[in-house]
Amino acid sequence: MSFFGFEAEPAVAPAKSVKAKTGRTAVPTVKLSDLTLSELTQPVAPLASPSPAPQALPEALPLQGAPEQASDAEAMAQTLSQHPDFRVLRRLQPRTDYGPLNGQTTRRVIVLDTETTGLDARNEKVIELAMLSVLVDSATGQPVGPVTLYESFEDPGKPIPPQITEITGIDDSMVQGQRIDDAAVTALVEQADLIVAHNAGFDRPFVEARWPVFARKAWNCSFAGIDWKKEGSGSAKLEFLASERGWFYDAHRAQVDCHALLQVLSSPLSDGQTGLSRLLNGAGQTRYKLRATGAPFEAKDKLKSRGYRWDGEGRVWWCSLASDDLLAAECTWLRAEVYGQRSARVQLEAMDSSVQFSSRAGLVTERAV
Repeated sequence: MSFFGFEAEPAVAPAKSVKAKTGRTAVPTVKLSDLTLSELTQPVAPLASPSPAPQALPEALPLQGAPEQASDAEAMAQTLSQHPDFRVLRRLQPRTDYGPLNGQTTRRVIVLDTETTGLDARNEKVIELAMLSVLVDSATGQPVGPVTLYESFEDPGKPIPPQITEITGIDDSMVQGQRIDDAAVTALVEQADLIVAHNAGFDRPFVEARWPVFARKAWNCSFAGIDWKKEGSGSAKLEFLASERGWFYDAHRAQVDCHALLQVLSSPLSDGQTGLSRLLNGAGQTRYKLRATGAPFEAKDKLKSRGYRWDGEGRVWWCSLASDDLLAAECTWLRAEVYGQRSARVQLEAMDSSVQFSSRAGLVTERAV
């Protein structure tokens, strides 16, 4: 979800850009909506050395009628996309139906996004909620059947900060007197097997504070629940993920962010399964918050470079781990690199899908390393 409309990044190291990792020159990206027919048919200027000379722009496909017509726009896009020095982005088109149901075994997923008056769920309020509810084929990981949409504004009872309006376009006049339908939200959420948000650690505390039904459901996070860096993406931000798949959209409004996320998660990952499959399967795994209690001060740089974060209130370094295997490996690393092979005990907070990404605590124990 968005902190002040931006996707805030959970406690994981940010992925470096593809260009930073590879040194490759970025391919120009063109939004078709920004071009005119005359601009598309202009000769392409040679690239500066040492890049190889570009191929000639393919002969334009025959165009009929006004350039703004959809068929002409698609012809222009096809012409430009054939050139190796350009990549065409198409405006993301929301889908309201993913095809017929043919007796598949399915699970219902809700893709959720909120816009809020600020960052702190204890003091700030939801001003917009959007949810897409859809069945997912358990075998293919693809959405099937119609998409149920719920979207509404809510008056927070106080002025919307100017920076929120600047980012989201939502102002006081749009939410005045509005209230999200509690019964409609509850009815939709009750049917779901899994709730997904892009940074669930932000959205979940907000919606649980407003609608208790969300606390009774399994959650997963499309930001933290998929290793986008391992998948080859230059960023885990939703706009970037959509761009990699050939789409652009007007971000920072709840409904279109939901449509973008659903389509990104319907795309195959490196192992062939979709993001929806990965999140559905991963929801059954326990996540751990490991606190490196008693870590010596001189180990702080190692812990920080490893991805640990400092809890100023608890005065302890901590990290999040998504599986038992990762937990075992981390304990081995801590013993060797932080505690110097000395006996030590760390604190673990085990969180299943009913509490992970919420503000509620999991089961706290200790473990020897």
